[in-house]
Amino acid sequence: MSKTFLKAAWRKLALFNYEVDSAILKPFLPKGTELDLWNNTCYVSLVGFMFLNTRIKGFKIPFHTDFEEVNLRFYVRYNDKGSLKRGVVFIKEIVPKPALTFVANTIYRENYETLPMKHLWEEKDGKQIITYSWRKKKKWHSMTLETGPELREIGQGSEAEFITEHYWGYTQINKDKTSEYEVKHPKWQMYDVQDYTVDVDFAAMYGQQFAFLSGIKPLSVFLAEGSDISVEAGRVI
Repeated sequence: MSKTFLKAAWRKLALFNYEVDSAILKPFLPKGTELDLWNNTCYVSLVGFMFLNTRIKGFKIPFHTDFEEVNLRFYVRYNDKGSLKRGVVFIKEIVPKPALTFVANTIYRENYETLPMKHLWEEKDGKQIITYSWRKKKKWHSMTLETGPELREIGQGSEAEFITEHYWGYTQINKDKTSEYEVKHPKWQMYDVQDYTVDVDFAAMYGQQFAFLSGIKPLSVFLAEGSDISVEAGRVI
């Protein structure tokens, strides 16, 4: 049975979802996994959210319990002896604390980067405004959503369900080995997005192969409320 490595709450998950050519993602595909498509569309998602009340092995680390994260991810499947696991692969994850980067890169072999970050959660005139921002060198990058106040269920078989219902993380250790870990959480609810802006230099953040994302609109934008989560101890496959 898996042992829990981390517990926290993930809240106000802003998800900007883009269509990409699957060939761009092949170099990032961990051994044993395959791309997971929805309606024959290959997605990457820019995701911003808050970690709250974070505990590692049951302990709260001072000054490391509440913090922002922004990541760029794509979707994969892994056939585990006939059981199909749906997961994500991270191109890069950004956090504001160097200790978080050290732990994630060392234990889970992820590609974390430490940068100055900030967020704004605001409610006014019956609307909710959520912004996540981070600075690389002298440029601030940001993503903002404006939503209504009401939560609703995510529809079965919907695009939003596809984007939010991947419960495994896969990381490319080398050409022969892959790291796998499970993320546990209940099914989330979401808000109806009324407006959004995204100001990100994708080439500067993620490499020239992702530069085109700065010039196109996302296929969809969601705001999920989130929940308590747990990250289980990983294994090598």
